[in-house]
Amino acid sequence: MTYCVGLRLNKGLVFMSDTRTNAGVDNFSVTRKMFTWDVPGERVITLMTAGNLATTQALISLLDERSKIVSERNPTILEQPTMFQIARIVGATLKEVIEQSASDGQEASSKFRASVILGGQIKGGQPTLFLIYPEGNFIEITEDSPFFQIGEAKYGKPILVRAYDPDMSFEDTIKLLLVSFDSTIKANLSVGLPLDLQVYVSDSFEVTDKPRIEADDEYYQAISSGWGEALRNALMQLPSYRAD
Repeated sequence: MTYCVGLRLNKGLVFMSDTRTNAGVDNFSVTRKMFTWDVPGERVITLMTAGNLATTQALISLLDERSKIVSERNPTILEQPTMFQIARIVGATLKEVIEQSASDGQEASSKFRASVILGGQIKGGQPTLFLIYPEGNFIEITEDSPFFQIGEAKYGKPILVRAYDPDMSFEDTIKLLLVSFDSTIKANLSVGLPLDLQVYVSDSFEVTDKPRIEADDEYYQAISSGWGEALRNALMQLPSYRAD
């Protein structure tokens, strides 16, 4: 399992993903789930993946390999004119990988399922996000649904729903996401540190920093302990139950 979030602000996009993969309770490892392609001054494209590791690795390898082949008949993700067209390519490639991996029908194909958050900006368009399903279809971010989650989403969603504001600073958004991830990590062993973070500033068409937040990161530790203490204090301040 995994946990990834892509969130749109008025100032740009923020991506965060965990790095834990597991093949059983005694076999955990660290694997990157966030990948970025860019053409400086023209486009930035970021993908985050969740699901079967063989499927997601094959998807990334195919997209990367095909991005290096110039073809007028089959433009790559680095040549498409819009993020919508890139979403179509990613969706079709994901469906292709799943179908090739599963030769025994629908039951087998379910073992190779994966989902993707795609985000970025192409010059002339706005920063946007897409959620791409294993079947290859996808939806785009809206004002009513300003963020996407994939993987183990349920534990970290309540804080995002309650606290998100499109006018938030990047700093406050990172704080919000860390609380969401910390809540998920505390509740599910299949999600874990380190966390990969990426901030994209609208119309910059570049990503200058992609930090990795380790378990011993002082800021993360402060957020984790501070959020736990704040929840305990809030609980104690609520009125006590009294039976009639």
